[in-house]
Amino acid sequence: MDSARGQYSIGEMCEAFAVTARALRFYEDEKLIAPERRGTVRLYSDRDRARLTWILRGKRVGFSLGEIRELLDLYDLGDQQETQRRVTLERCRERIAALKRQKDDIDATIAELEGFTALIDTKQEGNAT
Repeated sequence: MDSARGQYSIGEMCEAFAVTARALRFYEDEKLIAPERRGTVRLYSDRDRARLTWILRGKRVGFSLGEIRELLDLYDLGDQQETQRRVTLERCRERIAALKRQKDDIDATIAELEGFTALIDTKQEGNAT
């Protein structure tokens, strides 16, 4: 449409973010983005683009849509996004800690499985002779 004026069509948004039109409509239904409507045409703003960037990044790092919505809503508090920054940092640090715990659990499980398979291989080799 008119990206010079900060308005983007659904096709432009899909192409720019590698998402489907269905995904964009879903985020709209979830009140995460709010494109302008002109009849059946959706016009996305620079704000929608920024919010979609947050949504997709939040999804990639494992935040729920509810958590993403909460972080997005903090943008409009009128405190130059200070609360949004602070809460986002807290949530990211919590997510990092949870992922590190999961990684430790996975590493322990892998080590256990490797030991178990080595034991089975040793017994199988012993029976083969």
